[in-house]
Amino acid sequence: MASNMDREMILADFQACTGIENIDEAITLLEQNNWDLVAAINGVIPQENGILQSEYSGETLQGPAYDPSSHPSSSSSTPSSSSAFRHVVPSRQIVERQPRMLDFRVEYRDRNVDVVLEDSSTVGEIKHILENELQISASKMLLKGWKSGDVDDGTVLKTLHLPKNNSLYVLTPDLPPPSSSSMPGTLQESLNQNFMLIVTHREVQREYNLNFSGSSSIQEVKRNVYDLTSIPVRHQLWEGWPASATDDSMTLAASGISYPCHRLTVGRRSSPAQTREQSEQQCTDVHMVSDSDGDDFEDATEFGVDDGEMFGMASSALRKSPMMPENAENEGDALLQFTAEFSSRYGDCHPVFFIGSLEAAFQEAFYGKARDRKLLAVYLHHDESVLTNVFCSQMLCAESIVSYLSQNFITWAWDMTKEANRARFLTMCTRHFGSVVAQTIRTQKTDQFPLFLIIMGKRSSNEVLNVIQGNTTVDELMMRLMAAMEIFSAQQQEDIKDEDEREARENVKREQDEAYRISLEADRAKREAQEREIAEQFRLEQIKKEQEEEREAIRLSLEQSLPPEPKEENTESVSKLRIRTPSGEFFERRFLANSKLQVVFDFVASKGYPWEEFKLLGTFPRRDVTHLDPNKSLLELKLYPQETLFLEAKE
Repeated sequence: MASNMDREMILADFQACTGIENIDEAITLLEQNNWDLVAAINGVIPQENGILQSEYSGETLQGPAYDPSSHPSSSSSTPSSSSAFRHVVPSRQIVERQPRMLDFRVEYRDRNVDVVLEDSSTVGEIKHILENELQISASKMLLKGWKSGDVDDGTVLKTLHLPKNNSLYVLTPDLPPPSSSSMPGTLQESLNQNFMLIVTHREVQREYNLNFSGSSSIQEVKRNVYDLTSIPVRHQLWEGWPASATDDSMTLAASGISYPCHRLTVGRRSSPAQTREQSEQQCTDVHMVSDSDGDDFEDATEFGVDDGEMFGMASSALRKSPMMPENAENEGDALLQFTAEFSSRYGDCHPVFFIGSLEAAFQEAFYGKARDRKLLAVYLHHDESVLTNVFCSQMLCAESIVSYLSQNFITWAWDMTKEANRARFLTMCTRHFGSVVAQTIRTQKTDQFPLFLIIMGKRSSNEVLNVIQGNTTVDELMMRLMAAMEIFSAQQQEDIKDEDEREARENVKREQDEAYRISLEADRAKREAQEREIAEQFRLEQIKKEQEEEREAIRLSLEQSLPPEPKEENTESVSKLRIRTPSGEFFERRFLANSKLQVVFDFVASKGYPWEEFKLLGTFPRRDVTHLDPNKSLLELKLYPQETLFLEAKE
């Protein structure tokens, strides 16, 4: 079985020979063939690229016959191809092969043209075919979409290591925009269209494909380019805007750019300070470009050798700006710059880095509900490590890794390149993980970076499950992430069970407390109702008592004010009245015939029947005595010598 180092060499050779850029796909194909490079290549391109013959196996796989003399166009390319292959894999040789056919789909505005050519053809031949199809001069075409960057007309397709199917597009910046038949009919329709701006960053020779709606302004485009290139709007130097685009507030639909694609170039505008500084340092290899405007200073950009080139190759390209400012006061601001710079270098497909302090990342990952908790992945970047570019571009930005991290991890990042930032992280590491983990990170050499720390939160502490170094593969990284997830999932299930049991106990207690509260409320309401009833009853009794006392006082007063009852043998005329009560009882009394009727009323009231509540009725003839004049005498009212009356309650 091949070692890890041998596998990396075999993987690189396999990708160079087959043109397969997806690392996961290449590894899968190699594993299917037990990392046998010859068998894997023959399995991928058995008839297009010929058959490989192994010196070790002693077996030769038969392939299609090939006669160099019958194919002069490819005879000159075969030796160079074989030589290049022997340089990569000295122990293998290529049997002469049939020409490999490549398919191209070329897009130009609203048209698609399919082109099929041998890999021994040149880029100029593609343009010649397009010239006949599109009726556009080949000299006015810019053929874009090559994954290896811009190429010239003389470039042989074979040298680009292209896959069988390719997509390209044509730009014609020297031609006027298409007529109204191919453009949206009205400005309103243009505002609803999507424009693709192909922006080239001149200093780093990198292209960005940006989609904007027609209603977006030129200013919005420049601000987005600032986020990608870190060139402030006021220092951007543009090429490619139409002459009609005179105002940054103008919409793209009204600016006159080509639809659906338009090519632009942006660079950093030279300032007087930059010119002076470059003239003072002409003999040095490192140049600092400083843009200043009044009191506004910007970070300098360094030019020099890029230590992050794959396979250790030196480069004179522009040195990238730092991932993180040194001695940043706010960790959130530092991580915002880290994320922007990471996207600028490696593209938008990368893990979502948590913006905030490490403590805030702990809170987000560990201290929510058990079902919502995640692992914490701490990515430690180092620009001086030769592994950084490969790890970031091929492992950390792989779609499978990005998807898995976003679903199961909170990812926090830090740049260890600057000594001050390194010391700051080690201090945080000691505080949160302990001195052992901090010492482990402190002893890591530069070429062992970047590091990936997998951390799991526990009840009393934070445990570092794994420290992954930069010299790994996508599969190994995924396996270690999945292994950490298995440990975390087991712990999470226990935490969920404990949390559910605790919540169940708390729910029972809350229900009991609520039932007790409701019972207390009911008892209090019942007690208050009883107290109100007793108070009302007492009040009514008091009123009744007062009324009775008042009546009794009135009765006694009337009884005392009555004249004395005359005797039977009295010489004066006497009227004898017999009065029947509503209950059927009778009481009798004698009155002087000349006594007023009011005296009879007072007598009846003294017996408890006030004339306000009762009426006194006569029998023969039946009449209501209470309606008679109380100041008249009994004799005048014919209540003499005797009369029977009865009491009746008034309605």
